[in-house]
Amino acid sequence: MKTIKTLLGVTAAALTFTGSASAENWDMPMAYSASNYHSMNGQLFADAVGVCTGGDLTITVHPGGSLFGGADIKRAVQTAQAPIGERFISAHQNENPLYGIDSVPFLATSFADSEKLWAATKDKLGEALADDNLVLLYSVPWPPQGLYFKKPVNSVADTQGIKFRSYNSATARIADLMGMAPVQVEAAELSQALSTGVAEAFISSGSTGYDRKVWEQLTHFYDTQAWLPRNFVFANKGAFDGLNSQTQNCLRSSGMLAQAAGTARAEQLAGWYLQQLAANGMTVTAPSGQLVEDLQTIGATMATEWAEAAGAEGSALVEAYKASK
Repeated sequence: MKTIKTLLGVTAAALTFTGSASAENWDMPMAYSASNYHSMNGQLFADAVGVCTGGDLTITVHPGGSLFGGADIKRAVQTAQAPIGERFISAHQNENPLYGIDSVPFLATSFADSEKLWAATKDKLGEALADDNLVLLYSVPWPPQGLYFKKPVNSVADTQGIKFRSYNSATARIADLMGMAPVQVEAAELSQALSTGVAEAFISSGSTGYDRKVWEQLTHFYDTQAWLPRNFVFANKGAFDGLNSQTQNCLRSSGMLAQAAGTARAEQLAGWYLQQLAANGMTVTAPSGQLVEDLQTIGATMATEWAEAAGAEGSALVEAYKASK
């Protein structure tokens, strides 16, 4: 993180202009803990904006859902309750199927493929956000998603009736297709949900498991590498348009740096997170052949359902991505 901070600071300093007398502060709600790399990256982004604008715009980061809960952040920024925020965008697939393209099972399962999928879809996603009164500033992926359980699971036959924490439409649908009961739980509430039995299993990256110390309740992590979802940082369009062009450029340039830095950090940490799960007593392993077969069948069903919901526009994006591989 020190290297990333230096890069952001030096580059922002190179872009610095003299601030005006009317300095402005933006509050930036984020859903994940202050120690999570997304939140740390958001703080570095905020620092870079402050340096770049010479203090003309400062951003105060509010991690851990302390200002708005994760489910409320996008709406809060759309309606100008907050001028900027970060959100796990596939949680809003019910609003626009395109928001769920990064959570189509087994479409993009590596960091390299995630970047290709992003390149193929970012313009359309930016347009979708613009329709929602938002300006996209940057996006950073999570490590590949795997399944967490408190018992060995070798096939879908072993998952019947389990209470499964969902965080978007895709994870709720996985629960349905695996015979589990989906329960909507935000990341900030996950530890409590597991400790009280509200949830007994979930799918996420090693990052979430490490941040929430899920080894205190769960025993097994299956490295399914189902997809790499993304967090988006966006600004309210009215707030963004009200800034002068230099400040707008600072937000965009700092966002480009934050995206590169956050993506690199995600890739660096992916394996380390799994090592930490194992070091704390969890069984970390690849899924069995039968579980892989079951998940591939489920993935094919979900991909078909997503394509039907997304229509021709979604299909065109998938084809553009596949053509880039």
